Amino acid sequence: MKLKIKPPKPKPIKKTTLKRFLIKRTIYYVLPNVFFNFIIAYASFKELGYTHFFSGTQNLARLTLPMAIFLPVVLTIDIIKRVTDAANQEAIEFTVDEQLNIKKLMTKLSILHGLITGSLVLSLLFIGQYNFSKDYKLDATAMAIVVGVLAGILSVIFVYLPVWRLRRWMCRRTQAVAVDLNS
Repeated sequence: MKLKIKPPKPKPIKKTTLKRFLIKRTIYYVLPNVFFNFIIAYASFKELGYTHFFSGTQNLARLTLPMAIFLPVVLTIDIIKRVTDAANQEAIEFTVDEQLNIKKLMTKLSILHGLITGSLVLSLLFIGQYNFSKDYKLDATAMAIVVGVLAGILSVIFVYLPVWRLRRWMCRRTQAVAVDLNS
């Protein structure tokens, strides 16, 4: 006898517009990402006097590269799932095309966003390493602030960019109007 486990129904979403929905999600993503990434970066620099781009145990690349790869992946998957759930529950004014394979789109976009963002941050770190001397010491507190700000910027970008890509398969919901021709 096979047991079939039904996936839980998504939590009901209040009716809203897509714009308000995205602003609310942006606030939910930005504030914790900025706070926690700053705290993690600040706490990971044990000797708060300095840090480097790549060398030593307290380097900037150790914190920014995983964040730059995984944050866009997680946010892309989450926002596409939430927007499609809201569209299916008729909580927003858009519908998503039924022909669209949402899991394939989420996978493709999340991998693409993670690779592009990771390579951009890696290239910026290499440019910073190349432009500054090898013995240059970065202020740990300033670098923790930079990591927090980068997390906030990535959170905003990867709330709106996946939805912008998803809009290709979205259309406005229309309301049917019944007309009584007998009167």
